[in-house]
Amino acid sequence: MIAMNNTTTIQVSQELVKSLLIKKMYDKESYEDLIWDLLEDSKEINEQTKRDIEKSFAEIKAGKTISLEKIKTRYGLK
Repeated sequence: MIAMNNTTTIQVSQELVKSLLIKKMYDKESYEDLIWDLLEDSKEINEQTKRDIEKSFAEIKAGKTISLEKIKTRYGLK
């Protein structure tokens, strides 16, 4: 079994540091947490989500949608 407690440092440009700072959700968020979040965002969507997206596109194509204007009218929104 391999121990996974090793840490390392990486070098990044000042430009990247500025971009990462903007992406932080809160001041004390670690760069490791930030990088994990970014990696999670880039993971491939699962098969169920792909099926749901395909179904949604088919419903749109079939005209099974309600316009925003109709929704607003129905619920008395401006």
